[in-house]
Amino acid sequence: MAAHSSLGDFRLHVQRFADVHTFIGRAGPWLEEREAEHNLIFGICSTLAEDPSMSEGPPLLATVERDGTIVAAVLRTPPWNMVLSEVDDPAALDELAADVATDAAHDATVLPGVLGPAEHAARFAALWVERTGVHASHDMTERIFRLTGVVPPRPVPGARRPATRADRNLLIDWLDAFHDEAFGRPAPTDSTTMVDRWLAGHSRTMWLWDDDGASVSLCGIGMGTPNGFRIGPVYTPPEVRSRGYASNLVAQVTQGGLDAGKRFAFLLADVANATSNHIYQAIGFEAVRDLAAYRFVEADR
Repeated sequence: MAAHSSLGDFRLHVQRFADVHTFIGRAGPWLEEREAEHNLIFGICSTLAEDPSMSEGPPLLATVERDGTIVAAVLRTPPWNMVLSEVDDPAALDELAADVATDAAHDATVLPGVLGPAEHAARFAALWVERTGVHASHDMTERIFRLTGVVPPRPVPGARRPATRADRNLLIDWLDAFHDEAFGRPAPTDSTTMVDRWLAGHSRTMWLWDDDGASVSLCGIGMGTPNGFRIGPVYTPPEVRSRGYASNLVAQVTQGGLDAGKRFAFLLADVANATSNHIYQAIGFEAVRDLAAYRFVEADR
């Protein structure tokens, strides 16, 4: 399925892919040129390749190309938002909106939202409103961070350990709390489903920090990028915050990934959360790029 546009010698088209392996085979080298900016796309693709059931419907995997050159890429694993890559030709967003709108011909709410580089996500949201008549609202801005070397934080009591099935209920409760606090609503996929996937070895390995016999912080390490790995989610209950638990847990989990041979660690953090941004930068993470999320709902809601 493709949408087309011509201007002089330029011709843009949307190329869809039936499976994640073909998509990465085509788009991977282009995405890797800006690995930090595309760490979320790489992470989702890695998860999808290992566990296709994580997409609750046919995934959207596409590139926008001009004369054989990729200028943008996009993916979506229902019921989650569509994720945009960097965009090298602004006209690619018009082509993409036209193409994706064909999926929404009978239900404009089929796309719940978009997440991508701030200016490109804003443009796509405006185009989507024009095409579908839905209402778009800015949901949040997240910052991509990259780390190449850990700065050890001040030590605190306790130690990290891998989460096990005995921690299942705790992980579910904390993941629910994380999403409520970060987004103001539950995740699109039930927390129980996500935790069970993680405990089965899909997508993330979960780590806990224990102090005096009690778990006090959570950190996940996610599926890889070509030269790195992703950190998240990170959660500490309010009653035990500001004690250094998260800093030490994230630092040790991140160091473990680097020790395993990876060059980079990546994470996303809400720019409005000054505390978490400070924690990450203090242990060596550096800001790379801001992503904006827009939420789509029917105009009369």
